[in-house]
Amino acid sequence: MFKITKILKSGSRRGVLKTAHGSLSTPFFLPDATRGFIKLTDNEAVARTRTGALVVNTFHLYLQPGLKIIERAGGLHKFMDWSGPLLSDSGGFQIFSLIHKNSRLGKITDDKVIFHSPLDGSQHELTPEKSIQIQFTLGTDMMVCLDDCPPNDFSRPDLEKAVTRTIVWAKRCKTEYLKQLKKRKLSDAARPLLFAVIQGGAEIDLRSRCAEELVKIGFDGYSFGARPVDKEGKFLGEVLQATADFIPASALRFALGVGTPEDIYRCANMGWDMFDCVIPTREGRHGKLFFLKKFPKYENVNINNAKFAADFRPINKNSRLPELRRNSRAYLHHLFRLNEPLGHKLASLNNLEFYQNFIEDLSKIKDKK
Repeated sequence: MFKITKILKSGSRRGVLKTAHGSLSTPFFLPDATRGFIKLTDNEAVARTRTGALVVNTFHLYLQPGLKIIERAGGLHKFMDWSGPLLSDSGGFQIFSLIHKNSRLGKITDDKVIFHSPLDGSQHELTPEKSIQIQFTLGTDMMVCLDDCPPNDFSRPDLEKAVTRTIVWAKRCKTEYLKQLKKRKLSDAARPLLFAVIQGGAEIDLRSRCAEELVKIGFDGYSFGARPVDKEGKFLGEVLQATADFIPASALRFALGVGTPEDIYRCANMGWDMFDCVIPTREGRHGKLFFLKKFPKYENVNINNAKFAADFRPINKNSRLPELRRNSRAYLHHLFRLNEPLGHKLASLNNLEFYQNFIEDLSKIKDKK
């Protein structure tokens, strides 16, 4: 399902991933369609940015609209009208974030996570097995094991506990995954890919231990768990490089949450294949637009600035999207001044296209002679 076609001297990899809903060339970037949509945009427009795949949030979709609705719709692809590949996370990051911020919202045990819905306060339980079952019901092409996701200021003993729990839960996820494949009679070509998550914070030896045990279990891909920065906000470059090296060359390497263009560039040269982040659309909704200069350099502008009020240049004269070539920056500034959703959509589309163009340029890099 995944085949490496080339590895550059820099460490950057080229490959092809085949899923039940289409093929993807690596490296690639997945925008966050958290609740089954990208805010203030539509899938037809998103597809025109040449976005090939999206990541959705198991936790949020489980709570709303709920599995019964998605199942009645025929799966998440049909429910959200998206024909390309989808990746679902386990839901653990969101749940653990809630609990670590406020212990009254839930409890983490070695067996499961108990949490209260932020929507209505109702109590729920999530086990490794249930997380896999939910993701099979969603019908996504790639799914992620439930892991113990610690905050980046955890102590060494707490990180060790998180690593141990992550390994045990990954084994339970793999067992349930195999059961679901048999129950649903899915062929190898139709089965979703399963990713494990490598935890360990900034402690490279813990990352090594976690990766080693997960590789023994065997997964299609392995993800960098928790935030890619330390408690001071410093990028964990050395840890990301070491973690990539711990992952077998034949497996997919997913840099979870790595999303700035410069970090994607750095991580791709470390051998990471996949990236996801809310940055392009979240920043777009706040009026911050990305424009590519000479790769890998880029410009980031804030359309809210007064200097754009009479800037009649196209939003992006080089865009493949006619609405970005046709509408001016002055008009976009006007839309943001009035908090008009159309402005948020145009800015988000600009950034989504920028990210796909950035990845494409990244993929074109060749070894120097």
